[in-house]
Amino acid sequence: MEITSVASFLEYFQKIRGRTMRVIRCIPPDKIEWTYQEGKFTLGDLARHLATIERYMYAENARFLPSRYPGCGRELAEGFEDVIGFMERLHQESMDIFRQLSDADLQKKCETPAGIPITLWKWLRAMVEHEVHHRGQIYMYLGLLGVETPPLYGLTAEEVQAKSKGGV
Repeated sequence: MEITSVASFLEYFQKIRGRTMRVIRCIPPDKIEWTYQEGKFTLGDLARHLATIERYMYAENARFLPSRYPGCGRELAEGFEDVIGFMERLHQESMDIFRQLSDADLQKKCETPAGIPITLWKWLRAMVEHEVHHRGQIYMYLGLLGVETPPLYGLTAEEVQAKSKGGV
């Protein structure tokens, strides 16, 4: 998918983030710092990571500046409500930066933290892929905890199968 319009990208990314936030809001508040294994991201780490990487890496790179990624530790936001508020605040800051882009900016090169030049629209596409990757992790963590989560697009796989006609 090529991104050629800032306006259409922003509309699309808001939908992506909305689906991510629906899943994050399913995290039981007392499990915000739960992880399946010592040394791995907690649910809170994943949420903070999505917030900080979007704002301090992707949005900074979209301004053609270097990454300022601070990590995703509890010192940034602790507790369920603070994590949600932190995500919302940083997302708004990022969106404000992205809104300042022109369609022509999408064709310019920015530089990744690895020092690799990349066309901005491709970098923004990578941001979406990154978010979807971590949203999948959050779904998996919640599944391990036995927490019911919303279907991504309205139906579960079982409901799609039940409503489908025929077979293979």
